[in-house]
Amino acid sequence: MTSLISQLALEATASDAVSLPAWLLIALPLAGAALLLFGGRATNSFGPALATGLSWASFGLGVAALMQLVEADPEDRLTRQTLYNWIPAGSFQLNTGLQVDTLSISFVMLITFVGSLIHVYSMGYMAHDPNKRRFFGYLNLFVASMLLLVLADSYLLLFVGWEGVGLASYLLIGFWFHNPAYATAGNKAFFVNRVGDIGLALAIFLMFATFGGVDFATVNAGVGKANTATLTAIGLLLLMGACGKSAQFPLQSWLGDAMAGPTPVSALIHAATMVTAGVYLVVRSHAIFEGAPNAQLAVVIVGAITLLYGAIVGCAKDDIKKALAASTMSQIGYMMLAAGLGPVGYAFAIFHLITHGFFKAGMFLGAGSVMHGMDNQVDMRRFGHLAPYMKITWITFGLGWLAILGVPPFSGFWSKDKIIEAAFIGEGWRPWVFGGAALLGAGVTAFYMSRLFFMTFQGKARWTDGQHPHESPLSMTIPMMILAVGSAAIGLVLGPTNIFTDWLEPLTGHHDHGEPVIAVPVLMALTLLLVLAGLALAWLRYGRDDVPEVAPAGNALTRAARKDLYQDDLNEAIFMWPGIKLVRSVIWTDNELVDGGVTGLARFTGGAAKALRVAQNGFARSYALTMLTGVVAILGALWVMN
Repeated sequence: MTSLISQLALEATASDAVSLPAWLLIALPLAGAALLLFGGRATNSFGPALATGLSWASFGLGVAALMQLVEADPEDRLTRQTLYNWIPAGSFQLNTGLQVDTLSISFVMLITFVGSLIHVYSMGYMAHDPNKRRFFGYLNLFVASMLLLVLADSYLLLFVGWEGVGLASYLLIGFWFHNPAYATAGNKAFFVNRVGDIGLALAIFLMFATFGGVDFATVNAGVGKANTATLTAIGLLLLMGACGKSAQFPLQSWLGDAMAGPTPVSALIHAATMVTAGVYLVVRSHAIFEGAPNAQLAVVIVGAITLLYGAIVGCAKDDIKKALAASTMSQIGYMMLAAGLGPVGYAFAIFHLITHGFFKAGMFLGAGSVMHGMDNQVDMRRFGHLAPYMKITWITFGLGWLAILGVPPFSGFWSKDKIIEAAFIGEGWRPWVFGGAALLGAGVTAFYMSRLFFMTFQGKARWTDGQHPHESPLSMTIPMMILAVGSAAIGLVLGPTNIFTDWLEPLTGHHDHGEPVIAVPVLMALTLLLVLAGLALAWLRYGRDDVPEVAPAGNALTRAARKDLYQDDLNEAIFMWPGIKLVRSVIWTDNELVDGGVTGLARFTGGAAKALRVAQNGFARSYALTMLTGVVAILGALWVMN
């Protein structure tokens, strides 16, 4: 390990903008994962603390790199560091290299800061789990893989991190694999993500065939020379990969089941980092999508469908973690919609991604705190009136709730509302359709998130006998408080000043936003009015009125939403059962036709040999008779022919 690190340090080359070796950001948590996963029981006593410390060390290095980028001129805020020659194949040379720029460092800060807070939270949440060493090893592996994904300077190296994230998420979701339902959830997430990964892999193959390379610089330089059809194909395949990783329509079915993992996993993977990887991929590939308008339109359509899909599903979920998962799906839909809008939306997509990472991670940790105080109960119909007993959880969760609603001046107001404004920019039918979807989604979001908040913390207590709600330990509440402060303040820091838009401008390019088809003050008023309407409706139904402990039957839409709008049934009908029938038909063809033909020929040959063997009896008179019969047959044939 020491010699490898020395080799990397000698071979790394850095520009003037960022001088520190970026590979250390990845190496630290990766070393922690290796030590904890291969070190055995000897690491039980210090493993969790070591994993947490290494994650914070990566954050410290990220801050140092960020400061160096801030001090550099805007046009110089891009550094490529080559580590070694990875694939030397004749004229094709691909290096293992990292790229530190304004986009990648934004993700680095989110991954390491929120990820480190989740490590701290996990030290309290998983304190009594006998396998916590393995859990923290998986957390470090996930952080390292996610950092590799966003720091890679080529699509192929990005794919390595992409698959590492998929592996780590599978291990974390199915961490309690002794429960068959949890193991099944991990398998489902793994297989659905592999479908999306096929798209990303094919996109990389097509890039190589088109551009002669797969590093970002080569691909971006070659976009102007490629035809639109090829760029559209690459863009759609990239979108397929993004849909799988970010749980976007039609590859969203895995996210709700993935809540089977420990709650810190939900906060890390399904709120702050992994599900945002698809948004990163689209924005990183903006040159391709700008050269393929149809693929770019497909991104917007997917985002619009998913933001409404997740919001509708969230309205009917009684499991607190699954309701938050539906919310995550919807909010990622907002980000995808913004990323598909082109230059007008890139910065807002990433801005909302960062604010969402704070308030959604905080709410997932809050859900874990509620579960901790309620004997692992997840049914919100068994909660109610928890605010007096869990004041820190109530306040911190409440700040995240106000942020996701977009109530000014909390962070969602500065990021999500900007996406709504961007969606209303344009000509023809698009601003009305996509802007209308984004606006409607804000109202529905206010309803289902307020429903969740009121059912959990307000109203009458609906606890089961023997439950005694209590606040979580400081190791869990301190990360929640820090994330709550971020939920409240980060929008005020980055929003009104347009700092973040200017920060990403060297990457996404300068552009004139234009004006929405509805005046901005009117649009802000409409958004706030819908939010207040959704909040008020939720209060009337779930805050003021009694909440039945058993969910009523509901109407057809409610029943459909409880079943995730029949997404699993649809997948089974379209893909699973036809696939099973196809496999069975192939097996039948193999058994009956291929094997049957071979077996039948063998049996015919054996039967014929057996019949001929009877004639070989060893008697001379039999052979003479056979010869005589042959001679007679020949003479008879000659006679007939003449």
